[in-house]
Amino acid sequence: IRNLDQINKIFKQTHPDKVIHLAAESHVDRSIDGPKQFIQTNIIGTFNLLEVSRSFLQNLDPGFKFIHISTDEVFGSLDFNEESFKESNNYLPNSPYSASKASSDMLVRSWFKTYNFPTITTHSSNNYGPWQDPEKLIPRTILNALNEEPIEVYGDGKNIRDWLFVADNVIAIIKLLTNGNVGENYNIGGNNEISNINL
Repeated sequence: IRNLDQINKIFKQTHPDKVIHLAAESHVDRSIDGPKQFIQTNIIGTFNLLEVSRSFLQNLDPGFKFIHISTDEVFGSLDFNEESFKESNNYLPNSPYSASKASSDMLVRSWFKTYNFPTITTHSSNNYGPWQDPEKLIPRTILNALNEEPIEVYGDGKNIRDWLFVADNVIAIIKLLTNGNVGENYNIGGNNEISNINL
């Protein structure tokens, strides 16, 4: 998505009636070690997709929607005694990753407000499931255990995350394609909060 010419070429070939923007750099630790790639992909890449989509909009299906997949990490973090995030929560990103996603959310919102471009943003909690990248917590922990290597725990392991099976996230996104209201934000969670150490 950082290659504007390639996106234009794909749109000319496919004439999409919907765009689901899932492409993102998403690993918090890598964002701390090297934030530049996160800025380029998550912010500039989102801008590229929005602009190409908007330029093609007059030739697209009247029911066209641009579904932007974001993260609940734009809202910061929670303790066990706090309520779950709501769509109205303030943005409080705590890493270059979450800041880059918050920035992309703001671009999407501004395209809706400025250009009346039909967008929907989702804030999904942490996904898990088959074929997940091995840098992520659950597959990395399983692989370390299988290889009889130490299981990494960051800090005291008491960070609390909500976990959502990837197929459930997909079901929610598909529902939003047909029933979601443009201009809205939707939180998608698993109601499955657990500390990293317990997980």
